[in-house]
Amino acid sequence: VPLQASGGGLVQAGGSLRLSCAASGRTFSMYVMGWFRQAPGKAREFVAHISRSGGDTYYADSVKGRFTISRDNAKNTVYLQMNSLKPEDTAVYFCAAGSVEGRLAAGYNYWGQGTEVTVSS
Repeated sequence: VPLQASGGGLVQAGGSLRLSCAASGRTFSMYVMGWFRQAPGKAREFVAHISRSGGDTYYADSVKGRFTISRDNAKNTVYLQMNSLKPEDTAVYFCAAGSVEGRLAAGYNYWGQGTEVTVSS
């Protein structure tokens, strides 16, 4: 399923951004959706995932309480609301679609192109 992420940008520490990831096709609701990020020189890391219905969510400890993942199946879109941003949140953020909920990137079959988030101190 083609994915298109957007919403990244430059924000000061303590600020907020909302990322969006739009999917094409009519099968969006069949997929578990996840967000991952990759900082320069670092491996890609899990951020959050959400179940097909949106009823279950899971977060990395580093973002718990600050980030919220949600989805609108009618709009084929998954969101990542990021509040209280820190410089260490600076990374390229990727959305992904898969069949099984999990924190491993290998478990996701489809990936968006990434959107860059920069948090200045």
